[in-house]
Amino acid sequence: MLPEISLNILDISQNSIKAGAKLIEILVEIDRAKETLLFEIRDNGCGMNEEQVTNVVDPFFTSRTTRKVGLGIPFLKQAAEGTGGEFSIQSKVGVGTTVSALFHTDNIDCMPLGDITETIWSIVTMNDNLDFVYTYRCDGKEFQLDTREIRNIVGDISFSVPEVSSFIKDFLKENKQCVDKVE
Repeated sequence: MLPEISLNILDISQNSIKAGAKLIEILVEIDRAKETLLFEIRDNGCGMNEEQVTNVVDPFFTSRTTRKVGLGIPFLKQAAEGTGGEFSIQSKVGVGTTVSALFHTDNIDCMPLGDITETIWSIVTMNDNLDFVYTYRCDGKEFQLDTREIRNIVGDISFSVPEVSSFIKDFLKENKQCVDKVE
């Protein structure tokens, strides 16, 4: 089991990339009053048929040829439901996949969010040929990073160029701090 929610987001994002997605939308939403944390990842990858969607929560099913088990999604489902939360996956061949997990943060079994800023920064800067829309919400406040907007500003310059990479990391860090601030 991955020890942080952000690492689960990284894992599912990697699945989206392997599925050929060109646009990956990531939402992290925290509601302190309800003591919940929701994340949703939506992609426009190849999608899965109904049998694959049913089987993906089975730890003894994997589409990989390098091993015989796939534990990421089953453990994520177990982790979310173990807090009294929910897990869902919807997919359609040729359209894409949406994975969402709701955690009750007041439950002792709820894993921490982890370093979501570092996770999103890594995903974006290591895959600058793809489009990402990352939305972070906390108690009704939000910010969004859309790599299409960044690309309009920097043109053909890679997101891994130190100045661009640093800008992205600072943007994520500063905006998260503003959204998280209790007023």
